[in-house]
Amino acid sequence: MKQKKIPLRKCIVCQGMFPKKELIRVVRTPAEEIVIDPTGKAAGRGTYVCRQESCLKPDAFASGKWKKVLERALNMSISEEKYDAFREKWLEMMGR
Repeated sequence: MKQKKIPLRKCIVCQGMFPKKELIRVVRTPAEEIVIDPTGKAAGRGTYVCRQESCLKPDAFASGKWKKVLERALNMSISEEKYDAFREKWLEMMGR
């Protein structure tokens, strides 16, 4: 029997390739909002972040690296207000 292919996606922070099910999806909705998509099926342009501690740390947010990476990955410019709101949701979800 043929083995089923596992879809791989790239983490936008560390650039590592991981199975899609192991990643957290971040989506730019048609309404230009940035949301975390736990189902992986929300409509809009999506990108992925792995669950490694180095990628989930608040230090990565503080360095400003995340904002530029998200802007590039989601093909949009992100205002400080939108970024701060996303950051708060992210840290809340990660339990920090």
